[in-house]
Amino acid sequence: MSLALDAGADAFGMIFAPSPRAIVWSVAEDISRRIPADATPVAVFVNPSRDDVARVRELFPTAFVQLSGDEPVEFVRSLGGRVIKAVHVGGESSADIDRACEAFAPALPLLDTKVADAYGGTGRTFDWSRASSVARWRPLVIAGGLTPENVGTCVRAARPFGVDVRSGVETEGRIDAEKIRRFIRAVRESDAA
Repeated sequence: MSLALDAGADAFGMIFAPSPRAIVWSVAEDISRRIPADATPVAVFVNPSRDDVARVRELFPTAFVQLSGDEPVEFVRSLGGRVIKAVHVGGESSADIDRACEAFAPALPLLDTKVADAYGGTGRTFDWSRASSVARWRPLVIAGGLTPENVGTCVRAARPFGVDVRSGVETEGRIDAEKIRRFIRAVRESDAA
C-alpha cells in the first residue's frame, strides 16, 4: 500500500483471490487500521461468494470490489456501487467490448487481456485502440501487460479513466518501488499530453 501511495497512485489493490500474490487476512486487517483517509482500496476477487465480499467490505467500507472471474451479471449488479468488473478482451470488436461492458453496468469496466485458463496477472497486452472508442463515452480501466515503458502509449491511445498494474512493476516477483514511480510518472505525463 505505502509504496504505491507514496509514489502518487490514486488507488491500491489487495488480492483476495487464490494467487501467489494473495493478501494474508492479518495483513489486510493491519492495512485497514493504517489506511489514509484519501486512499482508495481495491479488493480483487475471482468468483467470490457474497460472504467473501461482505467480509472485506466490512473491513474496508470505502473499497472498490474488483471482480475478475466469471461472475454472473445478476451477482455483479446485486453488489451495488463501488464495483469494478473485468471484461477479458481477445479478438472482439470495439462494439463487442462495449456490449460486454454494458451488460455489467453500472459496474466500472476493467479491460484485461483474455488468456485461456487465467483471470489476470499474465503480463500480456491487447490492442488498446479497440478500447479507445469505448473509453470516449464510458469510464473504464485498462489492465494487462502494462509497464513503465508502455503505459504512456496505452494512455495516449485509449484515454482510459484508470490503469491497473501489478506484474509490470515487479522485479523477480517482488514489487519494485522505482518501477512504481516510473509507471506513475509515465501515466501522469501521458495524461497531461
